[in-house]
Amino acid sequence: MLHHMGYRFRLHRKDLPGRPDIVLPKYETVIFVHGCFWHRHPGCQFAYTPKSRVEFWSKKFARNVERHVEVEADLIAQGWKVVVVWECETRNEETLYEVLTKGLE
Repeated sequence: MLHHMGYRFRLHRKDLPGRPDIVLPKYETVIFVHGCFWHRHPGCQFAYTPKSRVEFWSKKFARNVERHVEVEADLIAQGWKVVVVWECETRNEETLYEVLTKGLE
């Protein structure tokens, strides 16, 4: 979709904090595509908590969210704009287009 919108990008730049999924150097913007389950998308049906090993999963999810906050702060401090696209938003082309358009303004 980004190519269709006219953007050129790099994937998984290892030299940036958090190794963003998509990097648009020209726009100083990074895009993370977050899995709703792993990154706890608020209000999403896919962000459920498994019924077994609840304590383990709670700690795991909390650390994932905490790590993203740290990575986002590092990237912003380096002058990058951070856009998050949730997994569930990629299922509908119109929704994805709106999220990307808004995030890349």
